[in-house]
Amino acid sequence: MPKWHWPINPEEVPRIVVEPPGPRALEVVRRDEELIMQSFTRWYPLVVARGYGPVVEDVDGNLYIDLNAGIAVANVGHSHPKVVEAVKRQAELFLHYSLTDFYYEVAVKLAEKLASIAPISGSKRVFFTNSGTESVEGVLKIARGYFKGQRPYVIAFMGAFHGRTYGSMSLSASKPVHRRHFSPLVPGVIHVPYPHPVHCPFKASTPEECGEYALAFLEDWVFKRLVDPSEVSLVIIEPVQGEGGYVVPPRNFIRGLRKLTQEHGILFAVDEVQTGFGRTGRWFAVEHFGVEPDLVATAKAIAAGLPLGAIVGRAEVMSLPRGSHANTFGGNPVAAAAALASIEVIEEEGLMQHAEALGEELKKFFLEEVGDRHDVRGLGLMIGVELLDEKRRPAKYLDEVLLKAFKRGVAVIGAGLSTVRIAPPLVIPREMALRAAYIITEILRSYR
Repeated sequence: MPKWHWPINPEEVPRIVVEPPGPRALEVVRRDEELIMQSFTRWYPLVVARGYGPVVEDVDGNLYIDLNAGIAVANVGHSHPKVVEAVKRQAELFLHYSLTDFYYEVAVKLAEKLASIAPISGSKRVFFTNSGTESVEGVLKIARGYFKGQRPYVIAFMGAFHGRTYGSMSLSASKPVHRRHFSPLVPGVIHVPYPHPVHCPFKASTPEECGEYALAFLEDWVFKRLVDPSEVSLVIIEPVQGEGGYVVPPRNFIRGLRKLTQEHGILFAVDEVQTGFGRTGRWFAVEHFGVEPDLVATAKAIAAGLPLGAIVGRAEVMSLPRGSHANTFGGNPVAAAAALASIEVIEEEGLMQHAEALGEELKKFFLEEVGDRHDVRGLGLMIGVELLDEKRRPAKYLDEVLLKAFKRGVAVIGAGLSTVRIAPPLVIPREMALRAAYIITEILRSYR
């Protein structure tokens, strides 16, 4: 931890030399708004010039503690030298030669590595994609193809976010803005309640009881009144909901859900796009629940920032016929080389162990400082602090909190309706992480 030299003193971060956004940042923002379609959600005007480890520098020279990691992408930190060297080395050999039509070894090596760390027993196969949403699209297609169209229905969950292309958007139910104006969506998707520990959709007294009610709803109201389980090909779930609010479900729910899918011969897929590659203290978040999926959708942190995703699944299930599914850039050799280097860094530098230990310390800190008012939850360095009002409903000042943190040199964003989303690079030193946590809690206490 960490094993390379950063060109800044970590003890001097955050450092604000020009009140953000500074003049150079404002000029970039102006040009951006002129030329780029503004269909994004920008939380505040951070204009990044460089990144090193867990720190980002803006175009005006301000240094920020990064609690975003490029939205849970830079797990090994920004510009890790081992990843940079792997990219340079592969770029000097060849940049592209479509894996869908030909062969190259770096993709095979990465597939071997992914198969070795995926939480699935037996023979596995891999399909490479370019993004998380494409991985989810692939899972949907693989599941329906596996049953040769005989099981047209898919179960997804309220609060889920799986992406913004048509299949993944149809599976999502996080915010109406993601789907508004885009109907008709992909048919055959049924959304069921997710056992939220704070906002349980049932009258439950504990998270575990909420999990039991959610399972009973699926069995008693969906399978007995809406669709026969023999017509369902897939259940897809985020082991920890990401954009939906960093929501950790009760263990009994995930275990019961897996049992239910096995009883009815339904494929069980986990969306590990945000939770994968050490983020929760394990390679994949589903490992915390002691169950094995049939399919795993990944992306984000797989290649330390280069566009890449992958689906890993049981070999029997990964059986679409030749010509039925492909893409041009999936498994790009430069991205594959970055992914191999990134996985190696996670192993060699003990980043999963660090994420687990530091995550527990941060959760304890937030609980002690603001846990009497807000809900603190998470696994590893995937921590959510849900801001609640006096009636335990989502508070309405999330945006203000995030902007104030930005002004003080902490880059952090939100999730769900009112959750502060804490997902720093896994290389973040303990002292830096606690410094950022103190700034956030100091801001939160000012709202009492």
